[in-house]
Amino acid sequence: MRKKLLSKLITRLRICIAAFILVLLSLFLFSFTVQKLKDDFLKQLGISKAEADGKITSSLLSGSLDHYGIRNLKNILVNDRAAVVKDIATYAKQYANSDAFKKEYAALKERNKPAPAQKIDTPEEVRANLIKMAKEYVASSETSLKNATPQTQKIFTEMLDAAKKNLKEAEDPNNKTIKMWAQNYEEMKKMTQQSWENSMKDWEAKYPANHLLYVKVNLQAFLDATEGIDFSASLYDKNGKKYFVNKEYERKDSRWKMAFRAGKDAVETARAFASQWISEIK
Repeated sequence: MRKKLLSKLITRLRICIAAFILVLLSLFLFSFTVQKLKDDFLKQLGISKAEADGKITSSLLSGSLDHYGIRNLKNILVNDRAAVVKDIATYAKQYANSDAFKKEYAALKERNKPAPAQKIDTPEEVRANLIKMAKEYVASSETSLKNATPQTQKIFTEMLDAAKKNLKEAEDPNNKTIKMWAQNYEEMKKMTQQSWENSMKDWEAKYPANHLLYVKVNLQAFLDATEGIDFSASLYDKNGKKYFVNKEYERKDSRWKMAFRAGKDAVETARAFASQWISEIK
């Protein structure tokens, strides 16, 4: 019984630790001051500066937590949460302006750039392609008929006749398919170009030239997700799992619930920092 109880306590502790770290990093606020980061905070986390920078970049750009390999998460719980959040956020803000982060952002932006607008074949090109394919079909049918056995000769003769008919239609100046293509060609070009331009506008809006505007969107998403959290909400235990007494809270998304687990001091400190940072990003 004691082992089972201990196992539950350890599981809950791990959940609290993971939730706390997830809130901090998913806010895109993973940092500190360089000197303190080297001397104190990284020792607490149990990772190197290079590993920390990599996790910051990954979290800022992807919008998802990268906490793999952080060995000393438990130590964070014994510190003042508000102070830890502030230190983490300060370094994140500094690192977001580094050349390393800008380079990673530029690469992400380029990877998501829309492909060039698809070229629409002209009516002349469509006709030439149709004739080319039709001639190839005739040549293939002639070869098949030449090598046919008495039993299959009739089949390949019919295939050759169909191929020749297809070629004649392709070469017909009044071919209906070509005429229809010609009638819609300009509109198809216009629609294709417009679609590409819209994609480019969406891309430029999502990945602005100023990389901080990209971060700003994620900061605002955090503020929206953590607004009005009831940190005094009551919980009850069922089969070893915590549930909100208020069913409306139980229907909240995962980020809201993780922020609740992180606690009022941590979240309010992060929200204040995020709001201030947003106001500075133009």
